[in-house]
Amino acid sequence: MKQKKNEQALTVGKRELSLPTGIALPPELAARVELYPENKRRPVNKTLFKNDYFQLSYNTRDQSMAIASQGNLVYSAIPYDTARNYIQRAAIQYLLHPEEIRRYIELHQTTLEKYLTLSIFQVTGNRVDEQSFEVKQAYNAILQNPLLEIQVAGRLMQHDETGPLSANLAGKFLFSENAKTGIAGYISEYLNFVVQLANSLPLMIDGKAVQLLSSTEQDQLLIDQGLTIHSDIDSALSLLPQEVKQGLENALVVMGSTPVVNTQPLLRSEYGEELTRVRKNYIAHSVHPDEAEKYFKNVHSTENRNIINVVSDIHAKEGKLPFLNRNFNVLAGDVSDSHVTDEEIAGIYVIGGHELVDVLPETSDQENEQWDKWRPYFKYEWFKELVQDPDEAWYLLPTGEHVFYEVVKTELTERFPKMQMLNNGSLVHDGVRYIGLTVPVALVKRKKAQQRFILNSLEKLLDQDTNIPTVIVSHAPLFNELSLLPETSEAYNKEYICEEPKIEKLFEQYNIVGAIHGHHHIPASSRRFKKVEFAGKNLFVVCSIYSKVNTGFELMSLLDVKN
Repeated sequence: MKQKKNEQALTVGKRELSLPTGIALPPELAARVELYPENKRRPVNKTLFKNDYFQLSYNTRDQSMAIASQGNLVYSAIPYDTARNYIQRAAIQYLLHPEEIRRYIELHQTTLEKYLTLSIFQVTGNRVDEQSFEVKQAYNAILQNPLLEIQVAGRLMQHDETGPLSANLAGKFLFSENAKTGIAGYISEYLNFVVQLANSLPLMIDGKAVQLLSSTEQDQLLIDQGLTIHSDIDSALSLLPQEVKQGLENALVVMGSTPVVNTQPLLRSEYGEELTRVRKNYIAHSVHPDEAEKYFKNVHSTENRNIINVVSDIHAKEGKLPFLNRNFNVLAGDVSDSHVTDEEIAGIYVIGGHELVDVLPETSDQENEQWDKWRPYFKYEWFKELVQDPDEAWYLLPTGEHVFYEVVKTELTERFPKMQMLNNGSLVHDGVRYIGLTVPVALVKRKKAQQRFILNSLEKLLDQDTNIPTVIVSHAPLFNELSLLPETSEAYNKEYICEEPKIEKLFEQYNIVGAIHGHHHIPASSRRFKKVEFAGKNLFVVCSIYSKVNTGFELMSLLDVKN
């Protein structure tokens, strides 16, 4: 095969495969790329595996894999349904641990009964009690239909991570209405695809991420996270309805008299015009999660036992931390919006944007003596904005080396006496060095100044020890290359890249193994960490946003692999 401009030839068996320069696909994936003729005209998204409804693609730019539905398959007839990733994650977990999905639903029974009460009202206009026969009947219908059970588990994950739901509840929770949404058919085809895929390529699939298995020590961690060729799905197969099981194995299992959710996929070619009209005329009846949250009880434990617990963006509003961890915590900023004090929590803490407001006096009377220590900053425009309207102040804040941040550090130390406040400082814990940089926000328009500060701080804090494993912690990500923010996000700014070559040189020279940040409120359902390549080495990036179900990320799972 003739080599094209800006391409390199990869040998697969006795044949050659052309891919963009710099990309070295593993043989298992390279062989798949050659099977699909359309890949010759696709410079970025290469097809690796597909069937009538789904395909696995490889992005040559960021060297990632993703499963996407083909254009004709409709995920949901519910307008603006945002639960697809949650439901796919629940589907994978159902294949692996159906009994755990059942326990998860049963744990949320009171929450579900509230949703079912509201769902019945949306359909019939009748107000029923949560203990009524109608609600009990609707609850039992969920437990009798695996495809609806998967959906409800996904909705509950969304509830736990983003707050209560309020729009189109009937289609999400009532068996009779759910049959019209097409989601059951989508799940059926999705399960069929991922099982085929896991048995065709050495992959781990968790409902969103797809990762290649290799012969490294990371394999067991990946195998434990999602569906692989090693997964035992017999328990799930024994529970799934006939239509689904037939797609997963060449045998039929009759589920007795249990009613089965409609498993026919909803196709755009048949219902496209109708779905467009529904979406066009859709009037949202949703309520903000903060308003609805008071009606729901938290069913999760507030204690986690992570050895090294990473969490950010807690925004505690009740004057206390909403979770408990007695081990080592890494708090990546925006912890409190209510002058929280905690004398027991231990670990390290870096300053975020909300800390700058939270440490200020609660009284608005600036003549009060409580404001005395802050008077030196009254002359700064950014401080005036911080007091008047923080949303207008973030972009004016001084880059990390400023005496104001040292005063903030002192205030926080009084409230969290067992936490080490790393205002551009470092701490060694259990053989790992943590460097905390004060980057409250990503200053895109002052990127050069911020990156000079980052460079100067790292040069000082890294010192002469090039061997000790080092993790860099900041509230906002240092730059795009070390961020979990996807390029498709509205908050992503393509200009916020690392343009300081001396920073990259430091990453090459020192044993920096990963970075931790918060700031962008990336939900746990999306992903809490990823592996990136920067400065010629593989690093981990962690962003663990607080939610009732996600009270932190266990960093040991990554440090153990790195060590």
